[in-house]
Amino acid sequence: MDLNPPRSDQAPPHSAVLYVALQIALIAFLVYACGRIIVPIADILLWSAILAVLLYPLHRRLAVRLGNRWSALLIGLVGVVVTLVPLIMVATSVGSTAYSLFSDLQNNSLTVSPPPPRLATVPLVGQKLTEAWALIATNMPVALAKYGQMLRGPAAWLVSSTGGLAASVFSFILSFAIAAVIVAYGKGAAAFAQRLLQTVIGSETRGARLVALTAATIRGVALGVVGVAIIQSLLIGVAFFAIGLPAAGLLTLATLFLGIVQVPATLLTLPVIGYVLATEATTPAIIFMVWTLAAGLSDNVLKPLMLGRGLEAPMPVILIGVIGGMLADGLLGLFKGPVLLAVGYVLLMEWLRGQPSEGGPRIEHPTPQTMRR
Repeated sequence: MDLNPPRSDQAPPHSAVLYVALQIALIAFLVYACGRIIVPIADILLWSAILAVLLYPLHRRLAVRLGNRWSALLIGLVGVVVTLVPLIMVATSVGSTAYSLFSDLQNNSLTVSPPPPRLATVPLVGQKLTEAWALIATNMPVALAKYGQMLRGPAAWLVSSTGGLAASVFSFILSFAIAAVIVAYGKGAAAFAQRLLQTVIGSETRGARLVALTAATIRGVALGVVGVAIIQSLLIGVAFFAIGLPAAGLLTLATLFLGIVQVPATLLTLPVIGYVLATEATTPAIIFMVWTLAAGLSDNVLKPLMLGRGLEAPMPVILIGVIGGMLADGLLGLFKGPVLLAVGYVLLMEWLRGQPSEGGPRIEHPTPQTMRR
């Protein structure tokens, strides 16, 4: 009889511990190696995934007639062409405007009109603004020596932003190409996302619900916020370029930014209309005014058609996503930021609604719709 039976809490053999450590090391090395490859294009992959989710319903309709591969190829080609043409126009305009500005400053050939007489009557700041404007208009070297330190930061930001426009154009083109590939394998990608969430959450039903909720949020923000802003900025930008404004590219980008943050575009277009009416011939100026006013108010028609498609994130979340995305990733972040932040917000609220309180029944947290009320 064995008086010392084996104990269940004895340490495992050294070979088993070494085998587990080797497995962990191999997994860590694999994650590190894959991360080094994916991290440089992580932003592009995220935007490609957003585009794929947005375009997948269109792909399903086209695939019935064209087939899976031809439908994905058509979507990719049309997306690249539609994105490439306006982006190149805007980037070229912004680049030429910045180059002309810095060239004129360097050669002391920049001309500025004198300040309007009414500016001096503005309370508090009118007199100082008039003096600064008059100095810039009459003696540019002295003005640069006096205000150069204040303008150095914004000038450096403008130069860096202009240089990043080319990279942003390439990122958009590559994103559409990758999105077309993801769309072609949409069923497999959706099944993978659902299995991943089921593994993390541990519930098949809730995993499927979160996948559907994520897709609905992406389409709601991309169509109802970003889509409306893109359409409106394109309509207004056509007028800016057609009338020949010197900073048409910058004004178009500003219109796009205002549209995404849900600020009326008329705040920008009204001063531009006044400038065009004062400098251009009567007939072109009136046509420009009518077109620009109609385009500036077009969001009132587009939003009811596109905004009611599942958008559950409140506007402060969209605004934070726009500003943070633009500061982090430039022009690409302007589109990607609000979508990702809205998805994170909606998933967080869904998780909070499913959490029971301690020692009590499940608590129903307020939904985004009730918060907006």
